[in-house]
Amino acid sequence: MRLGGRLQAAIEVLQDIKSRRRPAAEALKDWGLSHRFAGAGDRAAIGNIVYDALRERYLLEWRMDSDDPHDAAFGALLEDGGLSLDELARSLDGDRFAPEPLSEHSRNMWLTKNIDEAPDYIRGNLPQWCVPLFQDIFGSHWLDEAVALAKRPPLDLRVNRLKAKPEKIVRELAGTGAKPVSWFDSALRIPPIEKLKRHPNVQAEPAFQKGYFEVQDLGSQIVARLAGAKAGMQVLDYCAGAGGKTLAMAADMENRGQIHCYDAEKARLAPIFERLRRSGVRNVQPHVNISELDALKEQMDIVLLDAPCTGTGTWRRRPDAKWRLTDGQLERRIAEQKTVLNATLPYLKTGGHLVYITCSLLSSENDKQIATFLKENPQFKEIDMKNLWQQHFGKDAPRPVFPEHGLVLSPASTDTDGFFISVLEKRST
Repeated sequence: MRLGGRLQAAIEVLQDIKSRRRPAAEALKDWGLSHRFAGAGDRAAIGNIVYDALRERYLLEWRMDSDDPHDAAFGALLEDGGLSLDELARSLDGDRFAPEPLSEHSRNMWLTKNIDEAPDYIRGNLPQWCVPLFQDIFGSHWLDEAVALAKRPPLDLRVNRLKAKPEKIVRELAGTGAKPVSWFDSALRIPPIEKLKRHPNVQAEPAFQKGYFEVQDLGSQIVARLAGAKAGMQVLDYCAGAGGKTLAMAADMENRGQIHCYDAEKARLAPIFERLRRSGVRNVQPHVNISELDALKEQMDIVLLDAPCTGTGTWRRRPDAKWRLTDGQLERRIAEQKTVLNATLPYLKTGGHLVYITCSLLSSENDKQIATFLKENPQFKEIDMKNLWQQHFGKDAPRPVFPEHGLVLSPASTDTDGFFISVLEKRST
């Protein structure tokens, strides 16, 4: 496909997302199924345009003075595709599959509007009702965080230290751009996509098939490490999902001890069986029925709870979720978190650690949730997260944000997806 066809396809996908309020991944998948002639490079380029338009929706609409998906797709291509208006016009000239060109009004707006004059919430591509929520945690730096959350993310890999060392993976992935993260011993990073290119398909590499590494955001790797799982421990990963943090902890435990992983939705847990086989992890027991956990009560050294949340910390990768979030959804997540927090308590032994994690940046799901929990459960005390950070990571590591009851990772502060973690110790009653 030429650029014109790719751009037209992106417009169609954006129109589908807008009219049906559906996830971008679903809309792109359906487009691909109905246009099987499109190659992998075509689909990647179309996806880049779509996701860039969603990440920077407010700013693109403001610069174009238009909320039409047609103009947003053009704006995304101009902003992140590395083309000027004239270069884009020449690229589309004579392409019968190209969309209608930009109107004269939109062209003029793009050329004459000064981004610095846009309201802060537009420069940050942040729903206006979320601004106070970001100010609550980030204070005067909220705009920097919002801007970083609207940029393309890198591709992070976790080296499976049960099977390989980082330098081995770097050699095997030569040509992909993968480089070690200097301050984290198990992480490799491939830089963000440039223009209309695509990330390498690392899961097709023999090293992946052999279980030498997993695809996992650095923030997720960090919170798994901060959980403190060590060889010989008994651990419960209560909302395990597909098992990314389970696998990371298993490597930290050197396959010694036991990790029990459970998720209320069997479909979410299903991928872990193949991942365990590939990674060579032998100390994990998946559980699909809650009754299977009865024997674990008051036995766990660590209960890790990756709680259901709004996912605001993942907006770089799922920008469409930003525009679907409502305050009603936020309130439901807060209620669910409180319920699941209480559900984990029977499994923890005295002296054990409850590790509360979300991929959210909102205090109401994080710091305030823990504050309420501590008031209602005086048998728990907090672990000092600043000290915990220093114990695990050296002076070269970036500094997270430290609210009262945990720590926050974010694109601006730590160059990761957004995560919150708080570690609580159960004392004798």
